[in-house]
Amino acid sequence: MGAPFDYAPERPEHIQNILDGLDRYNPETTGVFQDYVMQQCESQTYDCYANLALLKLYQFNPHLARDETITNVLVKALTFFPGPDFSLGLSLLPSHVLAPLSSAAHNPAAGDAPLAEAVQKLNELRNLLEGADYSAFWETLNSDDLYADLIADVAGFEELMRVRIAATASQAVREVDENILQSWLNLSGSEFEHFVGSVCGWNVEDGKIKIPLNKDNEAKGTVVRENVNFDQFSRVIKRAYEQPA
Repeated sequence: MGAPFDYAPERPEHIQNILDGLDRYNPETTGVFQDYVMQQCESQTYDCYANLALLKLYQFNPHLARDETITNVLVKALTFFPGPDFSLGLSLLPSHVLAPLSSAAHNPAAGDAPLAEAVQKLNELRNLLEGADYSAFWETLNSDDLYADLIADVAGFEELMRVRIAATASQAVREVDENILQSWLNLSGSEFEHFVGSVCGWNVEDGKIKIPLNKDNEAKGTVVRENVNFDQFSRVIKRAYEQPA
């Protein structure tokens, strides 16, 4: 059984006390949660439950909302795909932020983008990750200076994403071409070799990456048996003949 949804091993005691009591609904705790989000960004820790509690406070107190904190929460959630964290965060944002942007809208410089555009940009990345289009994810991430600005506060973002992509791939395949994995990880040369060998512990054989067998990528035959006895079958046939013409 997995860990409870609200569990975070690195959560400080004062944050736990807030989450356990009525102070989680107190607007005065907003600043504490915001500082905690920045702490997560700097220390490469993550606490989805506390971050959602902050977004809930923003719902009730929109005048306290900080765009930078909201985007940091979403960027941190991206690093834990394919979980539902990003979608849960979106569900707590104002509807106007989620509305599609006009194609004729001005494209502001990095750092000046309104929240709606930032959220739409991050949602593009989420969609690519969910579609397992990892090569396009990196191309999109590197295509716009706004992305660089959005991920700037999250230490080790690219490394975290590579680890998640590798973990997700290891659940689906047992072998992948070296060139394909390079595009998925946006790495090449010695950096790629180090990541595959030292971080993942995978072997390279004849231009292919061999991923060890695990409970997710192991092919297993499944036998499906339908337990329908003769009495049940005969009742179905009988009802069919009893239907009015």
